[in-house]
Amino acid sequence: MNNIKRTIAIVCGGDSSEYNVSIRSAQGLYSFFDKERYNIYIVVMHGMDWFVELADGTTTPIDRNDFSFKENGKLVVFDYAYITIHGTPGENGILQGYFELIHLPYSTSGVLVEAMTFDKFVLNQYLGSYGVSVADSLLIRKGYEELVSDDEIEERIGMPCFVKPAADGSSFGVSKVKNKDQLAPAIRKAMMESSEVMVESYLEGTEITQGVYKTREKTVLLPITEVVTTNEFFDYDAKYNGQVQEITPARISDEIAERVSKITSHIYDILHCNGIIRIDYIISKEGKISMLEVNTTPGMTATSFIPQQVRAAGLDLKEVLTEIIENQF
Repeated sequence: MNNIKRTIAIVCGGDSSEYNVSIRSAQGLYSFFDKERYNIYIVVMHGMDWFVELADGTTTPIDRNDFSFKENGKLVVFDYAYITIHGTPGENGILQGYFELIHLPYSTSGVLVEAMTFDKFVLNQYLGSYGVSVADSLLIRKGYEELVSDDEIEERIGMPCFVKPAADGSSFGVSKVKNKDQLAPAIRKAMMESSEVMVESYLEGTEITQGVYKTREKTVLLPITEVVTTNEFFDYDAKYNGQVQEITPARISDEIAERVSKITSHIYDILHCNGIIRIDYIISKEGKISMLEVNTTPGMTATSFIPQQVRAAGLDLKEVLTEIIENQF
């Protein structure tokens, strides 16, 4: 039985603005996986078009009844799905629900956790109830914008503030608002990405991010990365077009690094996460650590944070991915 290779689907694409980033993450993962141990296929999903990329450069459709496909006339059934879709349907619980229905193990957290971490406002309220420090925020729903006035936002949240899509896995639609007059256009911009918009107070400090995964045997907290950008904030260009300096390990004290790691591990347990996640924080000058976001399908290109942190820890990403997969069998 040990000689039978598991067949793994790297599931990418999706229906968000980060489709192309997801494709690059899939290519990164394909290069990292242990191909002597696993049969690896990239599965691309875009709307109702689901297909597998074959070794000869052709594609073949996925049977959505059981997520199988045919190669050279032979039926191929997957043993495991590694989800690397940024945004819907891979980061909000929809795809996880499908895999639950067909009983296919997958790499991310479950349906509820994915839905909750995808909705930034809901996540803040939930983790805040556990004592995790988060920015103050309020929610504006499409069609109900008049329920919250610009004056109320300025008084409650303050200026500057961030306006961002509440339920979206990307960096699109995010604005840093410096005065009340900029609120309406920023809200309209965010509404183009999501029907719910979060207005969030501005937290000043050092931005950091940390990856973590847990198995039955161990907890692996990766080295912390400091994120330095000359842009107004860590936007799409900073994230994907190189307008950022990423320093691993972060230039923070051992005491703060230890506190961050404890919070990261605590959040992983509160949410009952699965697989590898990445959590972003802001550290104030006074040393207060505030959670910004939980990324349950972090980017996995060669230059993404997680591969950087794995290398900095002296680990082999191929072995890390194997540990994550085998933990579910």
